[in-house]
Amino acid sequence: MIIATHSGKFHADDVFAVSVLDIVFPGCELIRTRDPARLAQADFNVDVGGMWDPATGRFDHHQKGFAAARLSGVVYASAGLAWKTHGAQCVAALAARDLRHALSDDEARQIAYAIDADLVQYLDMSDTGAAKNAPGGYGLSAVISGFNITWLEEQLAGSAAAAESLRLQRFRRAVEFMQEVLANQVKYRVGSLLALAQVRGARVLEDGRVLVLENAALPWTHVVRNEMPKVLFVIAYSIADDRYMLSTVPAAADSFAARADLPAAWAGLQGDALAAVTGVADAVFCHNNLFVAAARSFEGALKLARQALYHAIA
Repeated sequence: MIIATHSGKFHADDVFAVSVLDIVFPGCELIRTRDPARLAQADFNVDVGGMWDPATGRFDHHQKGFAAARLSGVVYASAGLAWKTHGAQCVAALAARDLRHALSDDEARQIAYAIDADLVQYLDMSDTGAAKNAPGGYGLSAVISGFNITWLEEQLAGSAAAAESLRLQRFRRAVEFMQEVLANQVKYRVGSLLALAQVRGARVLEDGRVLVLENAALPWTHVVRNEMPKVLFVIAYSIADDRYMLSTVPAAADSFAARADLPAAWAGLQGDALAAVTGVADAVFCHNNLFVAAARSFEGALKLARQALYHAIA
């Protein structure tokens, strides 16, 4: 199978669309051309060819009269068009490849919708001029644009053919980078999905006010904040640091305000200084902003949690 996109300068939307198709249909040949005959022979046309027809693999948005848009009003570019058709397949393929996990069709669709909202629509907005970059000077669109050759490199190449060969090399590197970004998006979201059951089934102590997790890397804040109103503190084992973390629960998304802070007297203390204040011999540290502390043992972390609860409800 052949994926064709335009020659010359590339942008994030065509790089993303090619990345998606290459994941869903591995082993495709990539060509970069504007030759109508070569485009017609390709299985997929991305950001070129003047046609949007998913059934025949055509994903262009430059044709006169094109106005396809999301329900949010964000107009599609080639990134969004390819994702609209193949996003769920791409998510499922990455989950199976990288995590050896089979997603249901509905799970794959929901993750694809979320990635569109968080990432893909901004690539489209940048390409169509609705936003300068996606979503800033060092956003993904700007980073991908930086893979293009400069005017000086084009001049030093010596010929149009040599310059286009260099562009193809850079395009392939941009695709590899984009695929890593996309794979990380999927791994994070699948991990969050699989964490739900573990967080919901974790044990609670101290009349439901302390939640205990086996792995501090589990994404727990959303579940605890929305489903566990009694929980004030979370104890979780950090495999990487070999210690038990005591964390506060954010009161709202994107906020450092907590349902209850750790005791003010602990702020910024480490080692012996924290042990002297708390009486917990293996206490390690407490963050200056009072949202996380640590001890080397579970028993130590639980003692810290009980002291924090006493101060919170006193």
